[in-house]
Amino acid sequence: MFKTARMALLAALFAGLAGPLFAADLPEPQIEEAPPPVVEQQPIDVGGWYIRGDIDYHWSHFGGSDYTTYNAAAPQIPGSFATGKLKGSFSAGAGVGYQVNQYFRTDVTFDWMGKSDFQGSTNGFCATPTVHACTSSDTSSYSAMLLLANAYVDIGTWHGVTPYVGAGIGGAWVKWDTLHNTDDDGSFEHSGGKGWRFAYALMAGASYCLTDQVKLDVGYRYSHINGGKMFEYASDSNVGPGYDHGISVHEVRGGLRYQFGQSDCAPPPEPYQPEPIYTK
Repeated sequence: MFKTARMALLAALFAGLAGPLFAADLPEPQIEEAPPPVVEQQPIDVGGWYIRGDIDYHWSHFGGSDYTTYNAAAPQIPGSFATGKLKGSFSAGAGVGYQVNQYFRTDVTFDWMGKSDFQGSTNGFCATPTVHACTSSDTSSYSAMLLLANAYVDIGTWHGVTPYVGAGIGGAWVKWDTLHNTDDDGSFEHSGGKGWRFAYALMAGASYCLTDQVKLDVGYRYSHINGGKMFEYASDSNVGPGYDHGISVHEVRGGLRYQFGQSDCAPPPEPYQPEPIYTK
């Protein structure tokens, strides 16, 4: 009986000593870290009304002009300008538009195109002192108001710079000043023509964010104004009226746009970042 008791006691002592020894060899429980949270980038809701103001320097290309010289009897003699050149001038304009989204916008613009001086010549016949071939010198100038409805594609924004392309359609009110015609027969004046004409434009450029809502806009615009009356009939020369073939205008433009709605210049809203989760 004593032997059995001693064996039980030794077994208990061995179990008490072995338990901590085996427990020391077991690995510590690991804390597993959850994967990094997914950052959800909120889309930029760009859009809203804007206003703009622009100035430019432009070069106008004269497309030629036709006229009629009237005789006492038929046939009447058609003629055209042998040469014609327009000088450069400045313009100023304003507009209102709407940014549909980050990549598309539309606006309506009105530009006043300052006077461009015209100098040209015509070939014909003079009667002083006798009938002979002669060349006249002609001077005038034109100005215009250009009203266009435009649409643009904003290609994308990089470091605050947004390249774009666009097109516009509308009309131009063109006013020619008095045409002064001088040849061997003397000097003659023709009242200038005026009126509305069809016009269109093509644009390309880039804007730059100056503030969260103000952009600097620099670009090039090609506009074409259809032909129309250039000058009226003058009874003292029996010449007129004259009709120009149209005017092409090349413009280097600069201006500012102010965005009332959300602009792509403004920093995007802070993305949602969920709290990290740890598991054992």
